[in-house]
Amino acid sequence: MPALKPGSGPVPVITIDGPSGVGKSTLARLLANHLGIAFLDTGAMFRILACCLGDEAASLSPRDLQSRLSGFSFALEGTGHQSRLLCNGRAFGSEIRTEEIAATASRLATLKAVRDTLKAAQRAIGATTPLVVEGRDMGTVVFPDARHKFFLTAAPEIRARRRVAQLAKNGRNVPLEQSIIQIRERDELDSSRVIAPLKPAPDAVIIDAGPLDIQGVLDAMLRHMGE
Repeated sequence: MPALKPGSGPVPVITIDGPSGVGKSTLARLLANHLGIAFLDTGAMFRILACCLGDEAASLSPRDLQSRLSGFSFALEGTGHQSRLLCNGRAFGSEIRTEEIAATASRLATLKAVRDTLKAAQRAIGATTPLVVEGRDMGTVVFPDARHKFFLTAAPEIRARRRVAQLAKNGRNVPLEQSIIQIRERDELDSSRVIAPLKPAPDAVIIDAGPLDIQGVLDAMLRHMGE
């Protein structure tokens, strides 16, 4: 498939939504690289706020929280595998990839001020560059008019095994049972929140990533887009 060119009609956006640990970030990066466009990891945006604000953000007054949020500015550089998300000019790394930060990020995602701030930042990025974007509500809330929408699913046990293997490669040993519990708790929090709950868009293509490897899911996406 040829690379998509900025400026040729409406800026194209492709959304990939789904629960934690289903492979959204990896697939979004691979798809963006294949198409020659940028990749935006919106989960990293929530994690960055979680890392910088901590759990105490939930107890701030609306005015104080909004004041703190106004101090964050996001930008995106590069395309495909070279895409880099910057917050206030800084690139974050492994410090935002812990289970603790992920849990805090899920709690922050229930706050309207947080979601509104990041939605505005995400739309601003998507308005200027062709984009593959992944998250929980990209196709339902942030980019409801996206050119292509995908929603990935997989059983919690499958996602937990993959998560444990990923963490082990980074030198962190997490018991499988603990990972399953954390993923189920995050699924419940994401699906039951009042603001932008996790669910597929009505026009999203739903792909069960459980029985497929990463290449299999990517091929399924490309076949759909080719149609």
